[in-house]
Amino acid sequence: MTQSLPGQRSAHERAFTGRAGLPVVVVGAGPYGLSVAAHLRAAGVPVRVFGEVMGSWRHAMATGMFLKSTPAATDLSAPEPGARLADFRRLRGEPELTELTPIPCDVFVRYGQWFQERYVGDVDPARVVALDRAGAGPGFTVRLADGRELTAGTAVVATGLNGLAHIPGQLRRLAPDGPGPGALVSHTSHHTDLSRYAGRHVAVIGGGQSALESAALLRESGAEVRVLVRESRVRWGTTPVLSRPWAQRLAQPASPLGTGWVLAAVCKAPYAVRRLPASARLLLFRRALGPSGGWWLRDRVEGVVPVHTSCRVTHAEVTPRAAVRLRLAEPDGTSALTVDHVLAATGYRLDLDALPFLSPEVRRALVCVPGSRAPELTGAFESSVPGLYFTGSLAAPVFGPMMRFVAGTEFAATRIAGDALRRIRTAH
Repeated sequence: MTQSLPGQRSAHERAFTGRAGLPVVVVGAGPYGLSVAAHLRAAGVPVRVFGEVMGSWRHAMATGMFLKSTPAATDLSAPEPGARLADFRRLRGEPELTELTPIPCDVFVRYGQWFQERYVGDVDPARVVALDRAGAGPGFTVRLADGRELTAGTAVVATGLNGLAHIPGQLRRLAPDGPGPGALVSHTSHHTDLSRYAGRHVAVIGGGQSALESAALLRESGAEVRVLVRESRVRWGTTPVLSRPWAQRLAQPASPLGTGWVLAAVCKAPYAVRRLPASARLLLFRRALGPSGGWWLRDRVEGVVPVHTSCRVTHAEVTPRAAVRLRLAEPDGTSALTVDHVLAATGYRLDLDALPFLSPEVRRALVCVPGSRAPELTGAFESSVPGLYFTGSLAAPVFGPMMRFVAGTEFAATRIAGDALRRIRTAH
């Protein structure tokens, strides 16, 4: 691919001029935002990307964490060969990763930065603070935190899980000034360094990967940890087998999200998921992948960190000594636990109201998937507001659970870029 120098536009891009040639704005510079931008740039479409490159992966993952996904499910999407994680590793002279090699988050961040430099070009780190319709005509007005404004014909929201962290109300009340590392309660996405809790008592709420890996890191940093899990048991992934008999492959086909016919089907045909009734889509979104820990993590938790299953927090209060007292409901009755900090690994809630940059007018015009606060989308990821696209996790209630993972970038990027290009050509 021929790259233009920073500040320059290619001849292909210069062909898109006038009102119809207003740039596409991508809000977010994570895996989905970068992949969409790579496809647009390759098509010669003017595109401006705003956000910190791989920001969520740099600031919402504690040091020492690994990806749960396998190498085959972590490739960003570009419209030409050579953009895979394996290609990055080979060009850097680093050993190939297999399914038996957990991927450190810092490796994935470096891969994303390399991808941006090679296939996307300049990314503006400015934060988008407002996105509104541009008057009565088509397009949008975008305002940045530094005061700049620009107009775009098309906007793609690829903000990932930013702002969507969920902490139950009874725990959130423990931090009247807001949850965070320095408060009595925080969410796993608030942390890059868990060593600050060395020597302190921490309760981790949740039974998924973030809960279990955070608990392991806390213990290894010198904290006293207990994990409180609502389910009756902790589920662990199975150790991958690099070569399986054909009968086993037929009975349990492989997919980027794991083995089994359901996962294989939703990964192979996310467009078919969209045709299901909304209730079925939401059920699939919520149930297809339950909380579990990576197979490689099990030895660092099981028999090492105290884990209470079938355990619910029924009440939480601040003690006179500025600790947290939790009342727990367990199979044998109720109990109490006093800790210095509560770490909520309680997931994320897809809610358009948590995206403060969307103007009230835009938010009111967005049609949501019935039973949710996620946007209903066309087969090209366009919302009910013409020219406004959503991708990544916010698209999962429409296209299925693959949109929650990097594995969905190719499906999303090709459709969004193709439709945006069609819109521009039609306008011309």
